[in-house]
This record gives sequence, C-alpha cells and structure tokens, in this order.
Amino acid sequence: MDSRELMKKAVEVRKGVIEGTHAAKSGHPGGSLSAADIFTYLFFEELNIDPQNPDKPDRDRFVLSKGHTAPGYYSALANRGYFPVEDLKTLRHTGSYLQGHPDKKHIPGVDMSSGSLGQGISAAVGMALSAKLSGDSYRVYTLLGDGEIQEGQVWGASMFAASRKLDNLTVIVDNNGLQIDGAIDQVCSPYPIDEKFGAFGFHVINIDGNDFDQIKKAFDEAKQTKGQPTAIIAKTVKGKGVSFMENQVGWHGKAPNDEEYEKAMAELEKAGGEIA
Repeated sequence: MDSRELMKKAVEVRKGVIEGTHAAKSGHPGGSLSAADIFTYLFFEELNIDPQNPDKPDRDRFVLSKGHTAPGYYSALANRGYFPVEDLKTLRHTGSYLQGHPDKKHIPGVDMSSGSLGQGISAAVGMALSAKLSGDSYRVYTLLGDGEIQEGQVWGASMFAASRKLDNLTVIVDNNGLQIDGAIDQVCSPYPIDEKFGAFGFHVINIDGNDFDQIKKAFDEAKQTKGQPTAIIAKTVKGKGVSFMENQVGWHGKAPNDEEYEKAMAELEKAGGEIA
C-alpha cells in the first residue's frame, strides 16, 4: 500500500477505536489513537500474517505490551479481516470475546494475552529467542507505552534481548508523552529513551510515529539490522485524529459520550474524505 491508502486505513482504525470505547462506555482511546498509524502499518503492510489462517506457524508475531490500548489493536485486526468490524461495538460487554485487554485464547490474531505493564516485551523476547533456537524465520514485534517503560522488567528483557543478539526482534515505543497520571517526564521521566535503549545494546531509530513514510523507513531499517535488536522510538500525539482528544491526558482512559462520539466520528469522516 502507498501512504495514501495507509492513511485511509488508519482513519478506519481510528473510527473503530471511537466506536468501541463509546459502545463500552469505558476503555483507552488516547493511546489507541496515538498508535493507530503504527497498528495500521504493522497489520496492513509489515507483518507476514494471514487472517484466514491466524495460527500459521511461520507468521510474524506481535505482542501489544501496553495491553490497555486494545481498542486500537482490535480495530486493526477487525479491519484486516480477523473478525467482523461490527463486533468492535461489543468491546468490554459481558460475554464478548473483545474484553478490556487482549486474550489469545478467544481472539483470532492475538499472539499473547497482555495488560500487566512491562510483561509483554518479556514474552516477545521469549518468542524471538524461540525462533532463533528453532531456526525459524519469523520476526517478532512488540509495542510499548512510554509510561510503561518505567517498569524495570522492560529493561531486564531488553538486556537479555541484546545479549542474545535477537535481531529478529523489533521493539516500538509509542512516545506520546502522557500517561494516566500526567506527563511522563513529570511522573517518572524515562528520558532520554533512545539513549537508554542504545546503552542496553539496541539499534535505535527515532521517528515521527504518525508519519507513514518514516514508519516504513524505520521498519525496513530494522529488518536490515543484524546482530542486535531494534528499538523504534515513535514520537506520537496522544488522541491523534480527534481534535479535542489530542494531547489531553484526560483521554487516556475515558470513553466519549454521545455528543463527543458524534463530533469525533464527524472529524474522522471528514479527514478520510480529504485524503486525495
């Protein structure tokens, strides 16, 4: 897909975030929207996957380490054909398979149940090591929040990944600058993020995580990097695509009401229509 097509897909992914959280009356739209372009690129361009055969052995693996942004993950999976887009409206409902955090036992396309912050990257590192030990060619990707990397387990996993030269592992940090309690640099600053991953032995790439040209270039570079894992530090806008949610910490874990839903969907409809 070219950048224009990916931008259109990303609008649909963002619509799914708004549909799901509005219907649930709960959830995490802010970080789902900031990562929507990354989700879109991964599932429509980067990953070797097949929605008709979700468990194919040679598929690339993806772990959503910041599992609370499941609305964005689910929307990407649905729009890619893993399950009906209409099911996004059942998010967090009693009896729905689309609960507040990803569940690999019940959701096609999910490779790891996640939600306990810091643990997803450890699972991804294990998958990458398994591929190396088995001589398998699949790659492993994991998406972390910038607040999440305040967890010490992230760095233990990173140390191990670099020491084992897991060049089949790509770690993406959604650096939207905000976490549930406020700005990350005021809560418990993880900066400089790039230098930290570099010190732990990663090949590091800094990008605008809402720019598809930069996203593509970074993932291409990651695949060409040998002898060390790659960390892509993606600077993004929390709530990206919905004007009143952008850079507003309150939208970390709050659902839009009916009026806010209508406004958000109208903005996204307009944005989709303006992509030439």
